[in-house]
Amino acid sequence: SLSTRNCPWKMNQLPPKSPVASPVSESTNSRVEPLDNLSMDSFWLEVENIKQSAEAEQEECSLADVKTQEEGEAEAEWLQDAGLSELLGDPASDKDNLVLLSTLTRTQAAAVQRRLDTYSRSRRRKNKHPVRDVRDIFGVVGSEDTAAEKEESSPDPLWHNLRTSNTQRKTQDYSCTVRNPGKEEVFNMDVAYSEQAAVLLKGSFLSESRNLKDGNALIRFKIPKGRLGVTRIGDLSAQDMKKIPTLALIELTALCDILGFELKRNKAAKLKTTEKRLFGVPLNTLLENDQKLLPNTKVPLLLQALLSCLEKRGLETEGILRVSGSQTRIKSLEQKLERDFYSGLFRWDEVHQNDVSGLLKRFIRELPAPLLTAEYLPAFAAVQNIPDLKQRLQALNLLILILPEPNRNTLKALLEFLSKVVARENNNKMNLWNVSTVMAPNLFMHKGLPNKIPEGKEKQLAEGAADVVRMMIHYQDLLWTVSSFLVAQVRKLNESNSKRYQFCDKRIKNLLRKIHADKDKVEKNQGEPSKIVKVHASLLLKDSLEVHLNNATRVADVLRQFQKNLCQNGWNIVNTVNLLKCNNSVECTNLLLYEVGGNIGEHCLDPDTYLLDLYHINPHAEWIIKQNPSHPRMF
Repeated sequence: SLSTRNCPWKMNQLPPKSPVASPVSESTNSRVEPLDNLSMDSFWLEVENIKQSAEAEQEECSLADVKTQEEGEAEAEWLQDAGLSELLGDPASDKDNLVLLSTLTRTQAAAVQRRLDTYSRSRRRKNKHPVRDVRDIFGVVGSEDTAAEKEESSPDPLWHNLRTSNTQRKTQDYSCTVRNPGKEEVFNMDVAYSEQAAVLLKGSFLSESRNLKDGNALIRFKIPKGRLGVTRIGDLSAQDMKKIPTLALIELTALCDILGFELKRNKAAKLKTTEKRLFGVPLNTLLENDQKLLPNTKVPLLLQALLSCLEKRGLETEGILRVSGSQTRIKSLEQKLERDFYSGLFRWDEVHQNDVSGLLKRFIRELPAPLLTAEYLPAFAAVQNIPDLKQRLQALNLLILILPEPNRNTLKALLEFLSKVVARENNNKMNLWNVSTVMAPNLFMHKGLPNKIPEGKEKQLAEGAADVVRMMIHYQDLLWTVSSFLVAQVRKLNESNSKRYQFCDKRIKNLLRKIHADKDKVEKNQGEPSKIVKVHASLLLKDSLEVHLNNATRVADVLRQFQKNLCQNGWNIVNTVNLLKCNNSVECTNLLLYEVGGNIGEHCLDPDTYLLDLYHINPHAEWIIKQNPSHPRMF
């Protein structure tokens, strides 16, 4: 096989993998093969194609070397990215820290504390002004206590688990397991992943497990819908989604702490400027230019055009993505696109499908920063080292939430297309593993990250990268879900921001006690068995709908009631065109119910949300019916 050490674009260095076999995500067939039995030929062929393309253009490999960080520097960057930079020494912003920290779980708070301790020790060694300690603010312990002292003296079982699990992990058998192979497993999003992992450390991890090699059945995960429904990425307002990445970073760090994995991140490299308009242009710049032509564009127009062309004419082509087009033609097509794309003169119907797939991969590789970001590419790659598949998916879910919105939207568009390729496997001969091995080098190898790979690790790292791509393709619906515990933390942040005066008391005795007391608020507020509320549809109707809520009333019921009243009572419709089809009937699926205000910005509700439960959690919100933006208007 071809060694990536000879390739001008080095694969990002990954931590050593566990010697046991890696569990794989399910394919579209009913059989899952161990990685040892799956061919990596497509991967190495793609690496060779990338190498030849780069050599033909005599490209420079590196934008900037990743510098070794001094002690405390990584922790300082982490605290900044986690929204806790004020703890580094600015006492004027305690309120901001209190608002965020008061929403954290015990494992999340422990993750913050560990990084503050490390940073504080590094500052003391340099004889600089000591930073403010989180325990100064909450009065949990004295500010001079170190993490080690905390572990020695505290009866808190969480700190004990963190300490003992890290020492015991050297000998404990964390063999890769598939619990209940062939059956549907629950993917719990109500409880923080790190809290779930802490419970598993107490001994139940291997209680009902089987090794992957003992059975080749598919693993299917189902997110159980609680009474508040499921929230997808895109259901929350931009204002609330901005809070999610910092919370997800803290939770991911806490999860890695529990599992004993170090969360490594690269420093963002400075991007080189380019005179091009399409290839080699940062995603943000592409979208800014595209939005001048088409407002609200979420995915670059060029990528949309490439995917659309392949979907129309390439999905049935045998070896699509794997069979390389002509490098000379691809380079010529790139130049024509730079010249003619925005003018609409480019003739897509004259381009061969394999050349279009080459352009697609080239577009991804030519991005000045990796699509998975320079900062978090090591973390995406390191997911392969987590033995348990469910915990791998938990980490991937959090990483996707951390991604900047342009990267996340672009990645989703790509993964949706790749799923369509896999769905045509019988015709194009490209199964899930084939597609994953071809796309992995394009996502995980980048000229801006010229890290070297340890001798003899090429095959292991290549398989791991392909397996991560396979999980992202197959489990994308699950991965693009916002966990209920994160939505609950956003609500707490919003509530705290509106009542910040309550957090000014520096003598708060016990942060953790308050956090767990907050969790019980919902149950205590559920005294009302029924409630009458008004649902507005101001953009559609001049009237509002009065709804009687009981324990069984769901969003879907309200939308059906709205539809029925609209048709029977002849309400005064503001804009008939947007609602009515040709047969004068209202399509209920064309309507959505939003929760607006109170402790949330705007939240598109799951049809299975029980509204009385939601009312108890957010009694000050308005409920508004709107047209589904994904549905075209009926003319």
